[in-house]
Amino acid sequence: MHLHGSAEIDQDHLTIGGVSTVQLASQYGTPLYVYDVALIRERARSFKQTFDALGVKAEVAYASKAFSCIGIFQLMKEEGLSLDVVSGGELFTALKADFPPGRIHFNGNNKSREELVMAIENDVGCIVVDNFHELKLVNEVSHTLERKTKILLRVTPGIEAHTHDYILTGQEDSKFGFDLGNGQAEEAMKLASQLDSLDLLGLHCHIGSQIFETTGFILAAKKMIEKVAQWKSQYDFHPKVINLGGGFGIRYTKEDDPIPPSQYVEEMISAVKEEVERFNLSMPEIWIEPGRSLVGDAGTSLYTLGSRKEVPDIRIYAAVDGGMSDNIRPALYKAKYEAVLANKASRKTEETVSIAGKCCESGDMLIWDLPLPASESGDLLAVFCTGAYGYAMANNYNRIPRPAVVFVEDGKTALAVRRETYADLVARDVTF
Repeated sequence: MHLHGSAEIDQDHLTIGGVSTVQLASQYGTPLYVYDVALIRERARSFKQTFDALGVKAEVAYASKAFSCIGIFQLMKEEGLSLDVVSGGELFTALKADFPPGRIHFNGNNKSREELVMAIENDVGCIVVDNFHELKLVNEVSHTLERKTKILLRVTPGIEAHTHDYILTGQEDSKFGFDLGNGQAEEAMKLASQLDSLDLLGLHCHIGSQIFETTGFILAAKKMIEKVAQWKSQYDFHPKVINLGGGFGIRYTKEDDPIPPSQYVEEMISAVKEEVERFNLSMPEIWIEPGRSLVGDAGTSLYTLGSRKEVPDIRIYAAVDGGMSDNIRPALYKAKYEAVLANKASRKTEETVSIAGKCCESGDMLIWDLPLPASESGDLLAVFCTGAYGYAMANNYNRIPRPAVVFVEDGKTALAVRRETYADLVARDVTF
């Protein structure tokens, strides 16, 4: 069993941040998302301190699509991070959290006029422009509001990376960004430089997710800076910022072997410095956007076991009081997780069960063939590494209310999101 962060076993109970998960389930109910705040702080500091130690100007922007709520934004503000938002809703939440607008970056491939007005009126630090339509729209809104808006151009550098695989070509077919290879990015750079209400800071890319190696990031950095060098000689283009995105991998199961945050940063800095020196360019700021790697393995989902079905010589199904309504990733991506019985955490394995969700879908299975101690209805199941894209993608399928979210640190607990009620579910319904 691999325990993450401050998780420990104390008198047969799993504890997180010095608090028993049995106590958490009793106090807040299940299903419940539990966040290990100390681990989030440790990850945030690891990214930031590596840049500081190497003397490189940087912004580490939390990619908030992984998990958004006022509390997590306040925590990122405390740790001095910037914030990457991709919708008006995420931006609104950030503003409600009193997050400094100058440290907010607004990403996304189809921002509406209303979203751009909200961003520009609130003086966000940067808008990552994704296409020609948006380039003109940002300029138009900025002109109307009498602002000068800082932008990055999102480019597709022809590299795609996932897990241990990276592809050198073929990323041209993407809904995101200006293509670096076919001249679109160059055309966008020239247009952005001419538009009076825009301040072009530099380039942005995002090459994939759950990446365990630095090769893809290094290749992307080299391709971008090589292009920048051409633009410098042709157009006198001097970018202040190169944003290399996110996608740093975490450990979900024993099959995953992530590298430390510091290693990603060190090797990315080294690649940028090498290319900058090679082309005699001025060193840009390096921005990155970790999301999953900040919060993913800091999150644990707690469930209560309910019904049990034994199919002789085939399988034992144990159902929990949540499922694809609070973690759709297994159904959507065949994502794999590890789990323990939180109230019997030190007992030896006696059976193999498959964990079923309670939604009326045969595909609502959280974990197949999980070794557990002898389990029964009422036991508490802890599923690890659900901090990214669990709550963020939670839904009300079957009219199941979304769980509560609790932050745990140094033996103390804080409710970050209250449990949804049945009254919440019908609050927006209209009676005819």
